[in-house]
Parts: sequence; structure tokens; C-alpha cells
Amino acid sequence: MHSRSNGHLNMLDVCVIWGDNTTNPRLDKIDFWNGIFTCNVKTRDSLAWEAFDMDQLSNNHLLSDDASIRKQVKALSIGDQIKITGMLASYGNDGGVQRGTSTTREDTGDGACETIFVDHFQIVKAATSYWRMSMVGFLLFFGINLIVYFKRPYRPY
Repeated sequence: MHSRSNGHLNMLDVCVIWGDNTTNPRLDKIDFWNGIFTCNVKTRDSLAWEAFDMDQLSNNHLLSDDASIRKQVKALSIGDQIKITGMLASYGNDGGVQRGTSTTREDTGDGACETIFVDHFQIVKAATSYWRMSMVGFLLFFGINLIVYFKRPYRPY
């Protein structure tokens, strides 16, 4: 999205939860997804929703001109635990497009995002969900079978 809009500083939009939300026992009942400059959340589970604090959720626009930070951010996957340090920032381009930043946790809607110029980015703990591990296992299985298939001698029927 950012590369299509020629946004060279804006690397990625990251939907982040913290605090009590990270220990919500029904977190797996909540769906998260990113839209264009948005972070969305929904659930049909009323107990999960009651335990979820919307003030501990944010959409972060990550900016950097440092190639090593950009490389680290590209390695980010859904469910990873991350640590970001930087400065809240506002920026614009010659075409007149301006992006600001939120400075409070109580705002909602358009403009409630944090725009962060990243000084340091770290994946503290990579997510190792069942589905991610299953996908890796399947890809290995598929790759090995593909190699075996093409290494076998040709036998016409």
C-alpha cells in the first residue's frame, strides 16, 4: 500500500495491543485486521469483548529512513511481540498530503493513529502458533515431495 502511494518513509501499519489485552484469556475469540490506515477489531463473544480494553489498542504507522530498521520491520508477522522506540511524528509530501499523530489514548476513528519515527525496532518473541507451525510443516512436506517427484525417472504409461 505504501509503496504504491510512493510513501518512502511509511513502512508499515501495525495493529498493536498491550497491557491487559495481552493476557485476555479469550483473545483467540477476537478478530483483528488492518484496512487502509486502520486497525479493526471484532468478536461475537461478549465475554471476550467485555475483557478487551479499546484504549490498549492502536494502529501505528511506522516510519524510518534506516535500511536496517526497515529490514527488521519486514520480518514482522502476525502475533509477534514487539518493542518499538522512537518519536511521535507528523509528515507530508509535496503533493499536499499530511499525516499527523495521536497524542492520547482516548481518541477513536480517523486520526487516532500513532505515527512513529522508529529509532529502534525489535521482535521480542516471534509468534509460534499451531497454524504457523503447521504451514511450515506442510511446505516442507510439499517441497520434499516435489523434489522426489521430479527426481524419479520418467516412466511412460
